[in-house]
Amino acid sequence: MYSSPLNHTMVTFFYIKGITDVSELQILILIPVLLMYFITLGGNMIILLLICLDHHLHNPMYFFLANLSIVDMSSSTITLHKVLIIFITGDHMVSYPACITQMYIFASLIGHELLLLSAMSYDRYVAICNPLRYHMIMNSRVCLLLAVSCYLMGFIQVLPAITIFSSFTCYTSNEINHFFCDMVPLIKIICNDTSVFDIVFLFQGIFVITLLPFLFTFISYIFIISTILRIHSNTGKRKAFFTCSSHLTVVILLYSTLVSQYLTPTSLGTLNAKKMFSLFNTAAVPMLNPLIYSLKNKDVKSAVKRRLGFCKIIG
Repeated sequence: MYSSPLNHTMVTFFYIKGITDVSELQILILIPVLLMYFITLGGNMIILLLICLDHHLHNPMYFFLANLSIVDMSSSTITLHKVLIIFITGDHMVSYPACITQMYIFASLIGHELLLLSAMSYDRYVAICNPLRYHMIMNSRVCLLLAVSCYLMGFIQVLPAITIFSSFTCYTSNEINHFFCDMVPLIKIICNDTSVFDIVFLFQGIFVITLLPFLFTFISYIFIISTILRIHSNTGKRKAFFTCSSHLTVVILLYSTLVSQYLTPTSLGTLNAKKMFSLFNTAAVPMLNPLIYSLKNKDVKSAVKRRLGFCKIIG
């Protein structure tokens, strides 16, 4: 790192402050966070293995759920690995290229997850609103195309904002008040003119990455709820709603944390408060997703019982 004449800094590395500045709270916060991270890895790996090994789960809904598990494990790892490194080695430093790369991958994974949840809402729409043609519409080719499109769009749509961001060379400090390289705390320490980036971030971050997938998901659920309300029997209504309740729970959980993390005005929350929302989004939400889908899903619970029964037979 070296300084410019106007007390501004040209950085080659950043100093990650971590989850909290209070040394007494470090271990109290760190242990639950690491526990949640390992539960995230374990829970999502179990979901992946069940979907791969049990042929009863070889359908579009669980194909998308498997992809969601991969995204959850990836987003947790890309953000929380530095927390683990700081705890083990005490090394708070991260190079400038590594910081930009981490920010790009995390933003891409968030965009991919929102798009994937939209694809899952379309799957639930077809299953409930057009059940007789479900397997014809949601065939393996369509599912693969949707999944690949979500990955590609997730990584492509972030490129303009990251390209502009990586062109900034002037910072008031190299200290990031966060536990990973995120755009919100980084933009606070930039001394370049960020007006172009702000416009691109507003358009892509809010409208393209967040609003469009939300509208698609919202419209899908309008049709889903409308169809459920037209079902005459209460048993049929409960069964139809149950098929999409897990997905709807995950959607509400993710969007509510993202709004709290990125879309609340600065006057309504400090960086430390937003950091806590970010911690919940990167540690708690990926841990809760497999629990939500397993605890509320009879197919997953049946698959677990079949696998356990198979293991007993082998043993």
